[in-house]
Amino acid sequence: MRKIQDADIQNKKVLLRADFNVAIENGKAKEAFKIAACEESVKYLLEKDAKVALISHLGRPEGKSASWRTEFSLGQIVKDIENILGVKIIFIDNCIGEKVNAGLNNLKGGEILLLENVRFYSGDEANGEEFAKQLSENFDVFINDAFSVCHRDQASVTGVANFLPSYAGFWLQKEIENLDKIKNNPEHPATAIIGGAKIETKVPLINRFEGNYDYVLIGSKIAAEAKDRGLSFSEKVVMPIDYSGDGLDIGPKTISKFKEIITSAKTIIWNGPVGKFEESPYDRGTKEILNAIIGSGAFSVVGGGESVEVLEENGLLDKISFVSTGGGAMLEYLSGKELPGIKVLE
Repeated sequence: MRKIQDADIQNKKVLLRADFNVAIENGKAKEAFKIAACEESVKYLLEKDAKVALISHLGRPEGKSASWRTEFSLGQIVKDIENILGVKIIFIDNCIGEKVNAGLNNLKGGEILLLENVRFYSGDEANGEEFAKQLSENFDVFINDAFSVCHRDQASVTGVANFLPSYAGFWLQKEIENLDKIKNNPEHPATAIIGGAKIETKVPLINRFEGNYDYVLIGSKIAAEAKDRGLSFSEKVVMPIDYSGDGLDIGPKTISKFKEIITSAKTIIWNGPVGKFEESPYDRGTKEILNAIIGSGAFSVVGGGESVEVLEENGLLDKISFVSTGGGAMLEYLSGKELPGIKVLE
């Protein structure tokens, strides 16, 4: 994989794909962790006197470029991004064209651009060749630091790489390094905890971990979906033995059993809460599992929006060995699928 540290970026104009697709509450950006992921790459580029523009999507505006809606504008979280990254940001209300070029030329030392939501153009999700060309035409180099969208074959992820020298940012490199470690060479005993919902997205992951992990612990919703579909797994897959709240959380016997397995683990991967964590008391299972992971001393990796939300809300991000920004991307990568956003950087 081509890496940012191998790129010729001195005094170059650099387009950096970040992921600022975060929840916004009362005008404030949540999920600061996701925004901070590109900080190391941004600071490195500025040290090289590069002119930097950040590009991202936000929500699902469905490419309605004729009537851009403010609720999807990245302009509303400029101050949050500034505070998190620690740099001065100049917002450009477009992501292509002369406004971007002028913004780059007017940048002063220590400033960077934030471009408008790339999904205001339907050409992004469609990976339109002409749109990808327009995205790239103001730049010399493309850096992808958004692992969480690497499973998407889109103009701002893969298409632009056909027009510019393209490299992986520091965060993207860390994602691959840590996910490869747990996927290919986990220290044993190794335990995977698979929660959340959507059994169809979790079956490939369960099957993968059955091959080289000692235990795969299944949350309440996934277990119910597996039962409804008549799915069966090997004895390595540990289903709940009791439930709380009519199936909204794993029960006390299951919590005890899961904690016993987690305590002895050397490697732990956790994706998805084991119960309806948004509502008390059905958050008990998730909280107890999280505390067990932290107390285990194992090399731990956590990913998926809901799992990271639990960590962030409880101020526990720094208690986990590595926290992935990827939800769908993490699931697909760990399941052994090839991610377009990574493939294009090889």
